[in-house]
Amino acid sequence: MNAKKQANRPGKPQEEQQGNLWPRRLTWGGVAVVGLGLIVLLAVSLVSEEFLTGVPDGTEQVEVGPPRHVEGELYDDHEVPAGGEHSEVWQNCGFYDMPIQAENALHSLEHGAVWITYSPSISADQIAMLRRFTGPIDKVLVSPVTDQESPIVATAWANQLTLSDAADIRLEQFVNEFTTSSTGPEPGGRCNGGIGTPDF
Repeated sequence: MNAKKQANRPGKPQEEQQGNLWPRRLTWGGVAVVGLGLIVLLAVSLVSEEFLTGVPDGTEQVEVGPPRHVEGELYDDHEVPAGGEHSEVWQNCGFYDMPIQAENALHSLEHGAVWITYSPSISADQIAMLRRFTGPIDKVLVSPVTDQESPIVATAWANQLTLSDAADIRLEQFVNEFTTSSTGPEPGGRCNGGIGTPDF
């Protein structure tokens, strides 16, 4: 008896109860739309940075000799050549905290790699920023060069860019452009299985 009375007890009309739900639904809908918009903007930003390409301003085209394989030392310790004669053994791509031989690095450039060299006098923060360009599957070499006048030099076969700051967006643009281009004589060549034990 009591249960029946309670079931028949008058309350708010069903339409009014549903009407009270709409503000809550609109609020959650607005939150969802804003969240989705932020995700889309972040994704677009990341993609645009990752695929920033084109030859960056300041890149110098360097006249180089034929890519012949020769023996012996050809370049001084402070030289960063952009092509020409080089060793028959390429340098394994990755990060090095000690100087490497230009003769081996050039063979990596022949295979389509980018060689980023830095003056040993730059800060640890700058070096850490350069290190992020390297990885097990990336065709990028990073190494110091004794007595290098410029803080940072990015080199691809027959192309070179001088920079003063590792945060300069042109460095990322240079790497994206030349590690995916056919500028080198053998762009499909390997960047591992050669000489050197890099860090990543």
